[in-house]
Amino acid sequence: MNNCEFILGDTGDRELLNLIFKNYKIDAVMHFAEFAYVGESVTEPFKYYDNNFCRALTLLEAMRENKVNKFIFSSTCATYGQPKEIPIVESAEQKPINPYGKSKLMVEQMLEDYSEAYGLNYVALRYFNAAGADPKGRIGEKHNPETYLIPLAIKATYDDTFKLKVFGNDYDTPDGTCIRDYIHVCDLASAHKFAFEYLLSGGKSKKYNLGNGSGYSVHEVINSINKISNKTVKFIDAPRREGDPAKLIGSSKKKI
Repeated sequence: MNNCEFILGDTGDRELLNLIFKNYKIDAVMHFAEFAYVGESVTEPFKYYDNNFCRALTLLEAMRENKVNKFIFSSTCATYGQPKEIPIVESAEQKPINPYGKSKLMVEQMLEDYSEAYGLNYVALRYFNAAGADPKGRIGEKHNPETYLIPLAIKATYDDTFKLKVFGNDYDTPDGTCIRDYIHVCDLASAHKFAFEYLLSGGKSKKYNLGNGSGYSVHEVINSINKISNKTVKFIDAPRREGDPAKLIGSSKKKI
């Protein structure tokens, strides 16, 4: 990816998007602009359909108007809903159980239609649980609000005023807590690089899981942090969150 220039833009501002496309030679677009809190999507669905779907539509129309036809989409395993088989393969039924997953699936469906009708070539990357930090310590996880398990569990080892909430301990899993497939942010970045190079080399539209093919429960993550930090993650049990599947583990066997 030598001699690359990256441009950020508001995906909902059509005038700004057209200005960007007209003033820069753009070969491909990577879309990361989303709201991604499952619980919030249940209570504030408009926010998710407006940002995740409607603004993606605005972006695609600006691309079509300016004859840019390569698109890399940050999708999500939430499009699968409650999977019937684990690990989840890319061809598995997509039946999301929350507005977040529904809004992302709507974009995937829109991409299929744009690919068929307008010749758009895209790669949809279905993230499982992104985690981790830059190995050199230059940047790490910091979300506002913080909802990710690992940073919250680490906080619960040193902040005496804070206890991690474990949402649900009665799932159909070995220890009763949710199981998730974690993928490091550096691996996510590499996947986007490969997708970019694939499309520039003439590749056609495809969809991929970004996961490890293995999963870890909330308690397994807590126990690992206890062991590595030589401290104790202070936690309390809390009710299940609406829209949380028991297990989400993605197959990583599909090749580019």
